[in-house]
Amino acid sequence: MRGVMFQGTASDVGKSLIATAFCRLLVQKGFKPAPFKSQNVSNNSYVTADGKEIGRAQGLQAEACGLEALPVMNPILLKPSGSGQSEVVLMGERQDTISGMAYRDRYYESAIEWIGASLEQLSRIADTIIIEGAGSPVEMNLKQKEVVNMKVAELADVPVILVADIHRGGLFASVVGTLELLEAQERERVKGIIVNKFRGDPALFKEGVQWLEKRTGIPVLAVLPYIDHQLEGEDSLSLAERFSSYEKKDIDIAAIKLPYLSNYSDMEPFLAEKDTAVRWVERAEELGCPDAVVLPGTKSTFHDLRFLKTSGLAERIIQYVEQGGTIAGLCGGYQLLGRTLTDPHGYDSGTANSSAKGLGLIPGDTCFFDKKTTKRLAGRLAEQPEIYLNGYEIHIGQTKLEESSPFIRKEDGGEEGYYARNGRVIGTYMHHLFHNDAWRSEWLNRMRRKKGLPLRQVNRLEQKQKVFDQLAGHLERYLDWKQFLKILRMSERKTGQ
Repeated sequence: MRGVMFQGTASDVGKSLIATAFCRLLVQKGFKPAPFKSQNVSNNSYVTADGKEIGRAQGLQAEACGLEALPVMNPILLKPSGSGQSEVVLMGERQDTISGMAYRDRYYESAIEWIGASLEQLSRIADTIIIEGAGSPVEMNLKQKEVVNMKVAELADVPVILVADIHRGGLFASVVGTLELLEAQERERVKGIIVNKFRGDPALFKEGVQWLEKRTGIPVLAVLPYIDHQLEGEDSLSLAERFSSYEKKDIDIAAIKLPYLSNYSDMEPFLAEKDTAVRWVERAEELGCPDAVVLPGTKSTFHDLRFLKTSGLAERIIQYVEQGGTIAGLCGGYQLLGRTLTDPHGYDSGTANSSAKGLGLIPGDTCFFDKKTTKRLAGRLAEQPEIYLNGYEIHIGQTKLEESSPFIRKEDGGEEGYYARNGRVIGTYMHHLFHNDAWRSEWLNRMRRKKGLPLRQVNRLEQKQKVFDQLAGHLERYLDWKQFLKILRMSERKTGQ
């Protein structure tokens, strides 16, 4: 198997972005790569064409490769749901909700088999596997049964490139410390180092490169300057970084930062809108009078409803809408906007026969069942059929509306979501909604008209392909390609390819 694995000295050092850049660069160089991550721990997920759920990062990397995303690209997805529990998604399908320790005990041997089988299947459709690790390979309390870093490199029998984030500080200690804590045979797999998120002139780090290479005996393949990209992040750490540089702009969108927030990537298209700012709100006094409020997805609607009520946000949001404000609820946010929640078997709340009153802004009632809905969703805006929408659904609860006032008329003739008060109140199960350029532009232009601002339309779909190419160009500019190719060929010699 020809491939390479990117591991990090810590979480959020940029492994996902670097893997994405390598995917596109290899395509440009005439290779046929495919992405792989054995196990994701994230509530930011992606639905494949066949209705299977995988980590969002691998869906994005598949796009960079020009491939349709497949469950074998991320065979294990763990979605934290509170109280130390995680939903276990295997080969794209929900299996269980258990604690981390129970997962390690119950699924370790099976995980090894799924990972091996997935790698084998990928090797039949791609000539190079770009493998992404998770966190750090030297989490000593987890190493015995880890299935995300060196164990995967061993199963795939590929070399490892270690990624370190210089922006957070402590680079030299993190690199040397990681290598020192690896077993000898593991350390032998590390064939290159990438220094990521450098701010300033990389030439200023020349002595740092020399020190690292002399101290470790491993070549530094690249010192990559920080790049402000427009691609979705993978986890909550990425959320903090992507939206940290808030500045006041003409259009003010308040996104409610729920404790069990999921698929926050639904908000990332707004980063491409130069006149629009997104601020994440956690307290009632922070809400103010925004142009719009977005209630995003949640991994636990019951728990986040409790948060809205105890924080005072529930009352403040209701007041905001009644005074003429605009709100959109996505997936769990849609459920929160309804009248009631019922959970006969405790699938969402954790307690059987739970019930609660929602915000009451939508005449709908949600009941939670064991069967999970994961599927692509497409149709046209009910009020403006010239606007086509596509996205996907990921939810357990089913919402029954008292009246028909659909947001979307689906391709199969059915109706989806809720649309009322001249579009000021919207609820939908569609994730990826604001990634639809025509809809996002229409929604924002309503606010622009109201404020007498110039109308805009940003083609983010075209921008995404340009960003993939820009990332590849950025990587190639600073990468020692010949040395990387030499490392990649090490896996060819091992397998005789």
